[in-house]
Amino acid sequence: MAQQRVDLVIFDCDGVLIDSEILSAQTLIGLLADLGITIDLDHVQKHFLGRSFPTVAALIREQFSTVLPQGFEQTYRSELLVRFEEGLLPTPGIEQVLTELAVPACVATSSSPERANKSMQISGLARYFDQKIYTASLVARGKPAPDLFLHVAKCEGVLPQNCLVIEDSQPGLEAARAAGMIVWHYRGASHLKSTQPVAFRARDAHVQFDSWNGFFDLMPALKRAQILR
Repeated sequence: MAQQRVDLVIFDCDGVLIDSEILSAQTLIGLLADLGITIDLDHVQKHFLGRSFPTVAALIREQFSTVLPQGFEQTYRSELLVRFEEGLLPTPGIEQVLTELAVPACVATSSSPERANKSMQISGLARYFDQKIYTASLVARGKPAPDLFLHVAKCEGVLPQNCLVIEDSQPGLEAARAAGMIVWHYRGASHLKSTQPVAFRARDAHVQFDSWNGFFDLMPALKRAQILR
């Protein structure tokens, strides 16, 4: 890995930068329970993790042969933002990584623009990205298609092969790999510790890691040189 050139690090948002996936899942589980549909965290992780809400809604309609009520998506988004205000935190150690990162960074997420921007503000991470937050609304196809990552590389003026993507979900890993980028699988957020293990395909990630504490050990060139006084 040390021989690979990285000009841009692309972070997924939910489950990578912010520890949000359990809050998201609990919100969805509660709203579906009100409709008589029972799912659990394992179901959410297996079927919905890393996908945009319109895709999740389509899967729910298909899996449970149901019609979601008008306004369901807006209700979900509103309730989720309330939960975020009450308990959203960055993933442990990410702020140190962002502070010491030697190359530019941005965000590429399946979340809506409103949710992504609000998440960054609530978590205190917005200052690290200078509004470089790209969402699936910018492209025709969301993850696992490579469209969003390729769009980011083009906008940032970086060759895809010189981009490092940090992802937590199977659709995200597949999308980054299909885009021809370096792919690392972060497994340190709480949702991956609170559910039954999902069998991720090893070929979709070049590296797997469980803590931000060892991030720079994986590629020391990514760390900003210390200035001695």
